[in-house]
Amino acid sequence: MIDTAFLITAFVTMFVVIDPIGLAPLFVALTQGVPERQRRAIAMRACTIGMLILIVFALFGEAVLGFIGISMPAFRVAGGILLFLTALDMLFERRTKRREDQSEDADAQDDPSVFPLAIPLISGPGSIASVILLTGQKPGLEGLALVLAITALVLGVCLGLFLASSLLERALGKTGITVVTRLLGMLLAALSVQFVLDGLRNFGLMPG
Repeated sequence: MIDTAFLITAFVTMFVVIDPIGLAPLFVALTQGVPERQRRAIAMRACTIGMLILIVFALFGEAVLGFIGISMPAFRVAGGILLFLTALDMLFERRTKRREDQSEDADAQDDPSVFPLAIPLISGPGSIASVILLTGQKPGLEGLALVLAITALVLGVCLGLFLASSLLERALGKTGITVVTRLLGMLLAALSVQFVLDGLRNFGLMPG
């Protein structure tokens, strides 16, 4: 008998944490000016890598981080710092300048599929902690299968929105994309700082 309440809880948790709707305009901003074929490849690669990472943590949980001596708070702080650097690039259009400088070498162009899309936006501290929590809430193969199926469903929604992002880009236009990029850069900066603060709080270095 499938636990419907657990399915609903798990789906809502993973959907809110990964936030495919919120990632769609961010994907547009990170792939601005990228050809459609390459954009599709980035979307597929980001979701696939993100899913593989979440599968590993669903299977092995905190033991993976513990084995290499990394705590979840440390993961949050590191992810926050890396995300902040990306936010700065978006705010000051450093990514655009690098693309122009590297236009003669297609292989050298930025590929955001691994960072920051797969890590830490899709498979970040929040989603990793969520799969660990959900698999612990319902131990056994059935619970693992349900969590992975729900995670795959959420990432399927995410991929669908990524593939439709060109429609969003055409609707916004160049000026609109620039405005959205700056705005999302600010939001990313705030999110990255929150990651760092959460990590420091979990270390006990800040009051709760």
